[in-house]
Amino acid sequence: MGVSVTFIPPLDLKGQYQSIQQDVSDAVLDVLSSGRYIKGPTVELFEHQFADYIGTRECIACNSGTDALLLALKALDIGPGDEVITTPFTFIATAEMISAAGATPVFVDIEADSFNLNPEAIAPAITSRTRAIIPVHLFGRPTNMTKIMAIADRHNLAVIEDCAQATGATWGDHRVGSIGHIGCFSFYPTKNLGACGDGGAVTTQDEAIAARIRKLGDHGRSGGYYHEEVGINSRLDSIQAVILSIKLQQLDQWNQQRDAAAARYQALMQAIPSIGLPQLMQQGSQVWNQYTIRLQQASQVAQDHSEAEDSTIGANLYRDRVRQHLQEQDIGSAVYYPLPLHLQPVYSALGYARGSLPHSEQAATEVLSLPMFPELTEAQQMQVTYALKDAI
Repeated sequence: MGVSVTFIPPLDLKGQYQSIQQDVSDAVLDVLSSGRYIKGPTVELFEHQFADYIGTRECIACNSGTDALLLALKALDIGPGDEVITTPFTFIATAEMISAAGATPVFVDIEADSFNLNPEAIAPAITSRTRAIIPVHLFGRPTNMTKIMAIADRHNLAVIEDCAQATGATWGDHRVGSIGHIGCFSFYPTKNLGACGDGGAVTTQDEAIAARIRKLGDHGRSGGYYHEEVGINSRLDSIQAVILSIKLQQLDQWNQQRDAAAARYQALMQAIPSIGLPQLMQQGSQVWNQYTIRLQQASQVAQDHSEAEDSTIGANLYRDRVRQHLQEQDIGSAVYYPLPLHLQPVYSALGYARGSLPHSEQAATEVLSLPMFPELTEAQQMQVTYALKDAI
């Protein structure tokens, strides 16, 4: 196969924008003409639309997915002395906001096949200080919410769903973000529903929690310049809201295109040795924010090194060589995530030893995310497949 003349990035936002360019331009100009740049009718409209889409009574738009997590924790009065169980195999914002609230993140291992929090590992980690569980629907695949909600109910724990990578995904008949007590969403541009800037939202069925989150996100004010508690400034601006309203109308179609692309990858890559393909869901639907394979030979390389730290370096060098070969063939890729949170320097004081959460650690040495976006063509995927097979 000849060398491509066009680079295939891990994510291409230009094609998506071109499909809605005129609608976005008109809507943004209307907002600029209105003079209502913060809050206002466009933000309220998006909040109603998104709540209807997710299937919750309430939606509170905010500045980012990170803020959404912090607001959720603060609304539940989770703070110093409390523990929150979550996954170490995710972006740091999940644990970072637990720490920012003053609580302690408690990491438990993931399932080897899904990359998501292992429900069977939760109960042994629960103590008298545990207040909540934060499952992350990683790469667009929902966590097993049936098991997690059952555990939470038995132990009287809150469940905060981190839906940053899974907008539109379902567990059973329900969209993620409507199953736990609170759902947290990111509208960072790389997400399935992404703004042209930063943004986030909190969803809930509980009107009292929603009212508290609205207050906390607006400097803790009850109205005017009267402040009942210490809050933060976390508001979605009107331009982002109107762009998100337009994109929300296309989200299901874009997610279906991602699903079709994932199915093509599955068919094309079945015969490539030494890689593990993503496992398909049997209950609910995933939305493929990432298409992430395992480079299983990386772990074999790691076993040739006697020291644990050296083994990680060896595995990462193997993956780096694969990525370099793809890059030379005009194909981008990404690694989410090269070092699990329990081994990050910032959490060294928690005392997790290397080897304590083996599935998370193995995943970190093996994962590689390939190009994935709605406009990805079969020809591009064939190019990715040929280059990957050659690299392996």
